[in-house]
Amino acid sequence: MKRREFIALVGAAAITGSRAGNAQTPTKVYRLALVSPGGTLPESAPYAKLLLGGLAQHGYTLGQNLALEGPHGVAGQAVQLPHLMEQLKAKVDVIVVLGYPAAVAAKAATIPTVVAFGVGDPVATGLVVNLARPEGNITGISDVATTLSTKRLGLLKELLPKLHRVAMLWNKDDLGMTLRYDASAKAAEAIGVAVQAVGVREPDDFNEAFATMDREPPDAILMVSDSLTVLNRKRVFEYAAARRLPAIYEYDPLVHEGGLMSYGPDLRESFERAASMVDRIFKGAKPSDLPFEQPTRYLFVINLKTAKSIGLEIPPTVLALADEVVE
Repeated sequence: MKRREFIALVGAAAITGSRAGNAQTPTKVYRLALVSPGGTLPESAPYAKLLLGGLAQHGYTLGQNLALEGPHGVAGQAVQLPHLMEQLKAKVDVIVVLGYPAAVAAKAATIPTVVAFGVGDPVATGLVVNLARPEGNITGISDVATTLSTKRLGLLKELLPKLHRVAMLWNKDDLGMTLRYDASAKAAEAIGVAVQAVGVREPDDFNEAFATMDREPPDAILMVSDSLTVLNRKRVFEYAAARRLPAIYEYDPLVHEGGLMSYGPDLRESFERAASMVDRIFKGAKPSDLPFEQPTRYLFVINLKTAKSIGLEIPPTVLALADEVVE
């Protein structure tokens, strides 16, 4: 071989080797869906932002090693969820669910599932066998409905020492929320407060619920949150404002949107912990081996603007308890 040919051959080999060295192993893309009773949520949804923020802490970036699957914007009735889950089953590694109906559908589809919030007591509803070892395809974050209900009613009592009757608004068709209503009713009875049950099943039922409250005016409202009541939250805000009724909600986003006050889990923490579970499942863990967890941070939030609009002065003792005051 001539010297010139030898040099050219060595140069070509060096270039080839350099290219091979610079080539990167393709990054594995983990596929996830966030599902509420109304369907899958896009990355722009507030809850999706919380989840993606939690996953970012574990090294997952949308568009790089993480994909959020659709179809997004599915018209929202729980009866469509089984079909949606079958669509997602072949696409995703994990599903994160919000609310009991979505969790039931995910369980039936046997997709690895993490509950972020809103399912009530997963043992009482039959989602899992026990919290320590779920023994199925679902794990996540649960809450203690009785304890939280007692706290919410106690805060209403602090606000209104003469509290006699509380109207409780909840979705009768959601077993998780019905059990939460039951816990709230027992907690009310324990502190000597009468409960006015105003259950709803569809948007048209809210008018009848409001008519019931007009016939027998309560002293306050406690709204149990699920997709139906949250989708109709502004109607509840407007009714409470028109009747100058104090109302307490379960999650602080409702207070930032105009509700009077809320007491419930810090959703940022709940989504961060749900993201940690998703990370472990991505890495090979089974939901059945991951115990259901409970929130450790709870927030009491008050909206002073709403209080002023209904002519309510928040006592200093109640303000002192607040974790956040919306001016």
